[in-house]
Amino acid sequence: MRVRPLFAMALTVALTSCGAPDSASTDSLVLADAHELGGYNPVAGYGAAGEAKVYDGLLRLTGGAGVPGFAPALATALPTPDAEATVWTAPLRPDVRFSDGSAFDAADVVATYRAILDPASASEVRSSFSMIDRVEAPDPLTVRFTLRHPYAAFGTKLLIGIVPSEAVAKPGPATESPLNSAPIGTGPYRLTRLEPARAIFEANESYWGGAPSVKQLTVLYVPDDNTRAQRMASGELDGTSLPPLLAATFGDRMPVQANTSADWRGVSMPEGDPVAGDPAVRLAMNYAVDRQAMIDNILGGYGRPAYTPLADVYGESHNPAVTFAFDRARAEQILDSAGWQAGADGVRAKDGVRAQFTVMYNSTDTLRRDLALAFASDARRVGIEVDLEALSWDRIEPRIAQAGILLGGGSEPYDPDTQTYNTLHSPLLDPSAGSPYDNASRHADPAIDAQLETARRSTDPAVRAAAYRKVQSLYAEAPSHVFLVHLDHTYVVKESSWTMSGPILEPHAHGVTWGPWWSLQTWTR
Repeated sequence: MRVRPLFAMALTVALTSCGAPDSASTDSLVLADAHELGGYNPVAGYGAAGEAKVYDGLLRLTGGAGVPGFAPALATALPTPDAEATVWTAPLRPDVRFSDGSAFDAADVVATYRAILDPASASEVRSSFSMIDRVEAPDPLTVRFTLRHPYAAFGTKLLIGIVPSEAVAKPGPATESPLNSAPIGTGPYRLTRLEPARAIFEANESYWGGAPSVKQLTVLYVPDDNTRAQRMASGELDGTSLPPLLAATFGDRMPVQANTSADWRGVSMPEGDPVAGDPAVRLAMNYAVDRQAMIDNILGGYGRPAYTPLADVYGESHNPAVTFAFDRARAEQILDSAGWQAGADGVRAKDGVRAQFTVMYNSTDTLRRDLALAFASDARRVGIEVDLEALSWDRIEPRIAQAGILLGGGSEPYDPDTQTYNTLHSPLLDPSAGSPYDNASRHADPAIDAQLETARRSTDPAVRAAAYRKVQSLYAEAPSHVFLVHLDHTYVVKESSWTMSGPILEPHAHGVTWGPWWSLQTWTR
């Protein structure tokens, strides 16, 4: 749960000997990321929160404190709804070209969204766009979206990148598209080289928004946290993302930036498991976990307790009355009352079933590992045995419904709807329409569903906020997960003379497309 002492000593030596190399004289950056390179296809879900450097959406995010707003990008103005808020019309920017030289127009917007919604694409984000009934182009510079129902958060669906219509003319799985390795977008950067461990992006000198001052961005794939830290300390990198405690070992030698996020970590409690699916066990575990100790000892103070997916950044939609105080005695009382009695070895049992279940976590993520260890330790103290398994995602996915997962969430956090709906709504009747990690506990609650539907269909902010507060109240009565923490994302950055924009509320899928680099194309000296 802490940085290994030998590595910390080695890192101190490296920092002392290398210092923080100055990159002020170069117009290129080298960054290291923990995420695999490639998969640059918006139809498959890439850049759904607007972070793609090679694509533009119709809208872009604006910075600042709290939940960011939206500004036009490929659209020339924010879309306007009709009286029922079911038809949204957006005017498009003229004289924009894709990186292959072809012209952008409304047909490309129509083709992109139709491809996302096409079952043949097998897009993991298809369910997130399910409110769209049809997309049409009244003329080359106008696009019209007709929705199945009013949807107040529609701006969040206009951040995803637009691709040329020719690139999606042939239906097929989005994961097999050439766009994954050879993206074609209108964005400020172009991918010029892709290798398994290195991607090189060059500035788009004819970008409609003006050529970026940072002319080259090299992203290295370095999945191991300690290796990224070592390469950062050696002066090889201009920046990287690191877990909080590891970032803190850099001290004042290099700047450590912590950005507020809507990203959460928690444990799914699968409905089908006789232990994790028991309502009493789920409720008890929410009182049994010491969230503040996790924040202090694992996050180094960079975070806040999480009880539901909605943090206080969501203002009136956040329900501050919904908390689970750390109360081990109360957790034990809940388990006792439900018939889970302690055995000779301290592990409880009920009707011959031992209070034992499995929690999986991604083997390359040290933060998830440490949170999983803390969760298992807290569970054992109230008589529940949690077996931990460190696995790759391809081995975790087939077992989502059978075992718990140390999850992360908040992939599109720019409205309460996109922060809560997929996590708390009852499982889809058609699982292929969304991500397999949506509602990983597979728990169904019609009352919560009804409030989520009210909130997403209403255009009245007060009605929406009241519905989300009710969602949290209902959830607290019968929780389906054990949410643990909302993270701050931590980055180590080499000193430079660049003038950067301020931070922005970050989603779950962070890394070097976020942090100080989320608005790289706007940097100046």
